[in-house]
Amino acid sequence: MIKKLILTPFQKFIKLESLAGMLLFGMTIVALLWANSPFGEYYERLWQYEIGLSFQQFELKKPLILWVNDGLMAIFFFLIGLELKRELLVGEINTIKKAAFPFVAAVGGVIVPVGLYLFLNQNPETAKGWGIPMATDIAFALAILSTLGKRVPLSLKIFLTAFAIIDDIAAVLVIAVFYSTNINWLFILYGVILVAFLGLLYYKKKYSFTIGIILAIVIWFLFLKSGVHPTIAGVILAFTIPIKRRMNIKVFSDNLSSISNTIVTVSNDDGDNDDKHLLTKDELEQLEILDELAFEVRSPLQHLEHKLHSLTAYFILPIFAFANAGVVISTTYDFDVPLLINIAISLFVGKFVGVALFSYMGTKLKITELPTGVNFKQILGISAIAGVGFTMSIFIDNLAFYGDLISINSAKVGIIIGSLVSGIIGYVILRISRKKE
Repeated sequence: MIKKLILTPFQKFIKLESLAGMLLFGMTIVALLWANSPFGEYYERLWQYEIGLSFQQFELKKPLILWVNDGLMAIFFFLIGLELKRELLVGEINTIKKAAFPFVAAVGGVIVPVGLYLFLNQNPETAKGWGIPMATDIAFALAILSTLGKRVPLSLKIFLTAFAIIDDIAAVLVIAVFYSTNINWLFILYGVILVAFLGLLYYKKKYSFTIGIILAIVIWFLFLKSGVHPTIAGVILAFTIPIKRRMNIKVFSDNLSSISNTIVTVSNDDGDNDDKHLLTKDELEQLEILDELAFEVRSPLQHLEHKLHSLTAYFILPIFAFANAGVVISTTYDFDVPLLINIAISLFVGKFVGVALFSYMGTKLKITELPTGVNFKQILGISAIAGVGFTMSIFIDNLAFYGDLISINSAKVGIIIGSLVSGIIGYVILRISRKKE
C-alpha cells in the first residue's frame, strides 16, 4: 500500500507526459501538412506576424513565433527549473547513489552526439549547431514507452526521466553559455539582483504568487534585453520557489477537524438544509480559514509544478511544435543536405552509442548498477529512444542558426528524421527484449 501511494504521483506524471508526446506528434504532422499545402504561405505569414506593445519611448514588438520561443518557452523552462530543484533536493537524483546511473548515461548522451557532430561536420558555418543533438525530449520518449504497456517496468521509466532531467541541465547550461550573444552585463546584474531579492523575500517572509509573477515579468524582460536567452530566466526563477511547507500535515489535520466541527455546529444552529444556496457569515469565515490553511500546507514548488504540467503539456509544447515544425519539404528547396544528414546521424547513432556505452562502462567499472528489474537489453532500447530530441533540439537549432533559414530548416528535417528513426528502433528493441526474457 505504501509503495503504491509513493509511485502514484510519478505514474500520473508519466501518463501526462505520454499524452503530451502524442499531442506533440499530432501538431508536428499538422504543421508539416499545412506548410507543404497550397496554403503554406499563410503558415509563414501567421508566425511572422508582429504583435506587441508600443507607447512613448518604449516598444516591444516581436513576430508571433518569437513570442512562442522567447515567451511561452520561458514558462516551459521555469517548469524544468522546478523539476530540477525537486529532483536535486528530494527526487531521483538527490543522492550520489540514485544519480550515478542516469548521470553516467546522460554524460555519454551528451559527449558522444556532440563529438560525432563535430567529427562529421565539414562546414565551419554549421559547426555552431553542435548543441542540437545533445538533448532528449522526455514527452516523446515517455509517449513511446507508454505504447509498450507492461512490457516496460516502472523503474525503466524512472531511469529515463532522471536521465532526461540531467540531460536538460546540460542543455540549459549550453544555451546560457554558448548560445547567448552581445551580452549586456548591466541588465543581467539588474535581473540577478531582482532574483536574489525574490529568493530572500520568499525565505524570510512568505511566498506570494502575485509578487512573484510581477517580478518574473520584469526579470524576463531584463534577460530578453541582456542578450542571454530569456528562457534562462525561467530556470533561475524556479530556484527561488520554496519547496518547504509552512505547516505540517498533523497541524493541518487538527485544524481541519476543528473547522469541520465548527461548520457542522453552525449549520445545525442555523437550521441548514440542502436547498440553501448561500453560506452564512460564520461558514464563509471557516472556509476562508480553510483556504489559508490549504495554502500553508502546500509546498509552493510542488503546487506550481502540478499546475504548470498541464499548461505546458497540452498548450505550450504543442504550440511550440506547431510554430516550429512546419518545414517545406520539396526537391526544389535548397536544403543543406550534409547538415541534415549530420544532425540525423548524431541524434540516432550518437545518443544510442553514448548512452549505451557509458551505461555499460559504468556497470562494468562498478561505478553504477542497473535499476531494479531492468536488463541491459532494455537499456539499449532506452539508448535508442534517447535520440528523440525534438523539442529541445529544435529550440537550440533556432538559436544556433538564427537568421539562416536554410540551415534552420535543414536541421529541423534532420531532427525529425533522427527522432523518428530513434523512436522506431527503440520501440522495436524494447518489444523484442521483453519477449526474450
